[in-house]
Amino acid sequence: MALDTDTVRRIAKLARLHVDEDKLAPLADELNNILGWVEQLDEVDTEGVAPMTSVVEMVQRLRVDAVTDGHVQDKVLANAPAEADGFFVVPKVIE
Repeated sequence: MALDTDTVRRIAKLARLHVDEDKLAPLADELNNILGWVEQLDEVDTEGVAPMTSVVEMVQRLRVDAVTDGHVQDKVLANAPAEADGFFVVPKVIE
């Protein structure tokens, strides 16, 4: 898949990035090189290879899955514009 300058311009707009017109062509070349590397990786036979999350074999330490309120309600509500009974008060949106 080859990217042209119009496609790069559209990608930059979607990513909300400002790219000068004179930088679009070099950026398209760089992105095409990256996509070329990805296509090469797609050709590698990975049949029977287990997925890796780390280069070092390790077991994840798990914490207790307990629900808490954080015990900081007063700090959380300190900057609230309005609060009632320990909850945020927000303006009515639907009438």
